[in-house]
Amino acid sequence: MRVSVRSSSLVLGAVAVAGVVALSAQQNPYVGRWNITGTGADARKVYFLEVKEVGGKLEGLFLDRGGHATPVSWIKVENGELQWQYGGGAETLPKPACGPLYRAKLEGGKLIGHHETPGDPCPQTPRPGAAAATPATPRPTPPPQTVNWVGVRQPTFPPSNANGKHAYGTPVVIVGTGVGKDVWEGLGTDPGDTCVDRWTMADGVMSNGVPERGERSTCNPHTKQKFKDFKINAEFNLGAGQNSGLYLRGRYELQLALEATPGRVASYPGQLMDIYGWKRADVYAGGPPDSWQILEAVVVGNHVTATLNGKKVHDNALLPAVTGGAMDADELAPGPIMIQGDHSKVSFRKLVITPITTPGT
Repeated sequence: MRVSVRSSSLVLGAVAVAGVVALSAQQNPYVGRWNITGTGADARKVYFLEVKEVGGKLEGLFLDRGGHATPVSWIKVENGELQWQYGGGAETLPKPACGPLYRAKLEGGKLIGHHETPGDPCPQTPRPGAAAATPATPRPTPPPQTVNWVGVRQPTFPPSNANGKHAYGTPVVIVGTGVGKDVWEGLGTDPGDTCVDRWTMADGVMSNGVPERGERSTCNPHTKQKFKDFKINAEFNLGAGQNSGLYLRGRYELQLALEATPGRVASYPGQLMDIYGWKRADVYAGGPPDSWQILEAVVVGNHVTATLNGKKVHDNALLPAVTGGAMDADELAPGPIMIQGDHSKVSFRKLVITPITTPGT
C-alpha cells in the first residue's frame, strides 16, 4: 500500500507523541505521597514528601522534620533520579533555591536517597515592617554531613469513623494523682538523647521547666504504652505566649498555643487545636491564659473528632500525614502519646487514654 509523505508524517508524529506520553509516565513513578525516615544514626529523622505532576511539570510539598510542609523550590527527575531543593522562605513560591540538594532513586518500590547538610546558604529575608537590625556575627558553618534515608509510599488506612459507636476498654491514667514518671520515656536516658529532663510531678500535676537561652532543650516525653484507636481526656494549662503540642500516636500534633491576638489568623494551621500544618480547628475554643483547658478527642484510623472546653473543634477530621516533630512515620502501627515541652511551659493535671477495642462504623 502506498503511503503519502504527509500521511507518514502524521503517523510518525502521532507515534512520537504517544512515545513521549508513555516515556513521561515511565519517568515519573515518583508521583505520590512518601513517608521518609533516616537510616543508621539518623533513624529519628522523619520527613514527608508529596510529588505531583501539574501541566507536565513536577511540583513538590516537603516536610523537613520540624515545622510544617511547604512547597519545594524546585523538583525534577534527571537521569532517572528524583532531585529537589527545599529552598528558603515559607508558604508560597517562588522560593530561593538553597539548602541541601535531596536525591533519590527507586529501588524495589522505595525511595533510596540522601542529602548533604548544610547545603547552599539561604538568604536572610527581613520580616515586612521590621526595623533594620545590626548584622549578627555569622555562626560557624557546621561540618558537612550526609544523611541517608528511605522513603515508602504513605499507607492507605482502612475506612474509619471517629464518630462511630465504639467499644472501649479499660482507661489508662497517664497523668493524675498517684501516677509518676515511670509511665514515660524519652526523658534524656535513651541512646541518642540530647535533651534535659526538666519535668516534675507534684500533687498529680505534670509540669516542665523551660531552658534558658543557650541551654539544651527540655525533653519531649512519650508514653511507654502505645495505642492504636483510643479516646483521650486531658486537662492542660498554658500561659500567654506559650507553645506546646499533644502528639497522637507520636505522629500527629494537636497544637497547644493560645491565641496571641484575638481574631488574628496565622498564615498556616498553627493555632490552638489545629492539626499542625494541615488543618485549622473549626472554631477557636481556648479559655483565658493560665486556666485549665479541657480536651476530649477520639482517634480512629486516620480520623479525629475533638472538643475543647465543650466546643467541637474537629468533626471526624482527616489526619492527612505526619506533622513536624513526629517520632516516626509508621502510620498504621500503634504509637505513644507525646507532649511537646522542649521550649515552652505547659502543665497537665489529667491525661487519660481509653483504648477502643472495637471501632464503630
